[in-house]
Amino acid sequence: MHQKVAGKSGSITFAVLTATLGGLLFGYDTAVISGAIEAIDVNFIDPRGLSPNAGDSLAGFTVASALIGTIIGAALAGMLATRFGRRRSLILAAVLFFLSAVGSAWPEIGFGAPGSMGADALTLFNVYRILGGIGVGLASMISPMYIAEIAPPERRGQLVTWQQLAIIGGMLVVYFVNWGIARQGDEQWVLTTGWRLMFASECIPAVLFFGMLFLIPESPRWLVQKGDEEGAVRVLHSLGLRRPGLLDEIRQSLVVPRRPLFSYGAALIAVGLLLSIFQQFVGINVVLYYAPFIFKSMGASTDTALLQTVAVGAVNLGFTVIAMLTVDRWGRKPLMITGAIVMALSMATLGTLFYVDSLGLGALLAMLVYIAGFALSWGPVVWVLLAEIFPNPVKDQAMGLAVTAQWISNFLVSWSFKILDGDPTLVAMFNHGFAYWLYGAMSVLAALFVWKMLPETKGRTLEEMGLLWKAERA
Repeated sequence: MHQKVAGKSGSITFAVLTATLGGLLFGYDTAVISGAIEAIDVNFIDPRGLSPNAGDSLAGFTVASALIGTIIGAALAGMLATRFGRRRSLILAAVLFFLSAVGSAWPEIGFGAPGSMGADALTLFNVYRILGGIGVGLASMISPMYIAEIAPPERRGQLVTWQQLAIIGGMLVVYFVNWGIARQGDEQWVLTTGWRLMFASECIPAVLFFGMLFLIPESPRWLVQKGDEEGAVRVLHSLGLRRPGLLDEIRQSLVVPRRPLFSYGAALIAVGLLLSIFQQFVGINVVLYYAPFIFKSMGASTDTALLQTVAVGAVNLGFTVIAMLTVDRWGRKPLMITGAIVMALSMATLGTLFYVDSLGLGALLAMLVYIAGFALSWGPVVWVLLAEIFPNPVKDQAMGLAVTAQWISNFLVSWSFKILDGDPTLVAMFNHGFAYWLYGAMSVLAALFVWKMLPETKGRTLEEMGLLWKAERA
């Protein structure tokens, strides 16, 4: 049976923008909780009367709970995209984003009025956050896959980078939204009502994403995989891709001989895993998720803390653009080493300022410099490297393993931050500086890892990468 060409728009730009909404929701869903951390403590954690360590552990788990979903979503993404297609899988992600937005804002839905369950609503809240995380995991894999498969070769690299910009843009948008909502009432209002509106606000981009997905076609590559070459040709023509021989190239690209995961040596897999692990162990998502909490610990009010978080998002976006403009000129290793050194110095400074209890403009600048260092290097460049270093015969397996390791590392770091930051013994010894010094040390190790173990991939073809890893193994 031939697949109908879905959608009324044949514009590649429109299709790519629609797919990048998945990236925007990725960033939006993961960062929206940054404005609600204090409300989670007040409404769900403090009433339980737990010990400080137990309370911090539960609070950290709650902030990181969506990441459990991302691991599930990333694991399912390949199977769903292959069986049901890229577009329908993204539609599922949009539905999950919407359900998560409604359920996180009103976890008591179906059981009573908002607030009627008290702290007992925490379990339901985490379930809805995990649902949103599954949507993030799906979108993180399938949106760039879809973009790459519909883009003309001469524009593919540029168009795929829109996904990374959309993720950062989604974070920046939700920081603005959280700040705007917080300004509608006093701090008590934010703790009772405002935090719910922050989560509910995600319904708007989720509904927009859902609707726009019905206006774009399915991936022609997937249609060829399913034997619908006529449908694939119709999609290609609707997108303006009429180059002779293109269908033959798609057929040939699908015939990639798979090889065992360690065919190119264990060093290749170790490098891929360490890229993903270090990207998280340098502490970036602690800053992105906990920024308002950190700024409040520096003495800022709720709305000021959220406004400072907007500055974090703006710096993140700006330096990500710089990285995309320079990565092919300066090379991967120089950017990665430079970024790691900047992050190490920034985190060492921030930890020291906490230790000596000298917080203020200096601490804010250290935070922003840290974000700039990450956005210039370990943010976008890790994804470039993961796309380059794995030769085609092992790419699917190796990428899946690396991305899964990244989400697991993200979960562990996000969960552990409040434990490290709130442990009475560590606070007595380091006055909240310990976690930042730890992330600084990880940044130093990350720089050494890149210097010693990572080959420069600038200008190399995938075939050359395969030979490089074989030569290194030998």
